[in-house]
Formats: sequence, structure tokens, C-alpha cells
Amino acid sequence: MAADIVNLRQFRKTKARAEREATAEQNRLTHGRTKAEKTLTRTLNEKAAKQLDQGRIEKPTET
Repeated sequence: MAADIVNLRQFRKTKARAEREATAEQNRLTHGRTKAEKTLTRTLNEKAAKQLDQGRIEKPTET
């Protein structure tokens, strides 16, 4: 009946470190884009909105 002896302080620190690393990985996926990628996305969205507005038919207002 030999049990593994575990230092709880080290166990807690290891667990906290792993949780911080998981959070950091998620943040890198969410926010980790370069300025060029952000600019490209913004430009493509503006171009798509402009093309959509160009095809819009405006109804005359009746007064």
C-alpha cells in the first residue's frame, strides 16, 4: 500500500499554471491578429457594404 506523496503547494501551482496557459492560448486565438490582417478584414467589409449599397433601389418618397 504505497501511496505517492504529493506536495500540495507544487500541485496547486502546476494546476494554476496550466489554467493560465489554457486561458492565454484562447486569448491568442481570439485576439492574435496582425494589424495587416485587421486592416484587410476592415477593407473587405467596407467594400462589401459599398457594393451592397450600390445595388440598392431607392423608392421615391410620396409627400
